[in-house]
Amino acid sequence: MRMARTVLVGSMLAMIPSMAVAQPAPPAAPAPLTGTVTMVNRISATITIQPTQSGTVGANIGAAEQYKIQGSMLNTLHAGDRVTFSVSEMGGSKTITKIDKQ
Repeated sequence: MRMARTVLVGSMLAMIPSMAVAQPAPPAAPAPLTGTVTMVNRISATITIQPTQSGTVGANIGAAEQYKIQGSMLNTLHAGDRVTFSVSEMGGSKTITKIDKQ
């Protein structure tokens, strides 16, 4: 019994330094999103994108979302274009940082 307790205490002491050294992994970059452009508003520099359905047939697809977008990227897009894009939060609104036509 005494031997079992000694082994248990020794193994617990051996784990303490390894737990203190463990660091969380840095957050991974978000995967690019895909969708179809449903509306382009060049006056307010916004674009509305319907996300592409993922998963099984008949799955509930999300509602179209509106994003802010830079003027130079806005000029090449039209309703109906399929796109891959990345979004970040800037100034309290979702802003497209990169967008590519498929």
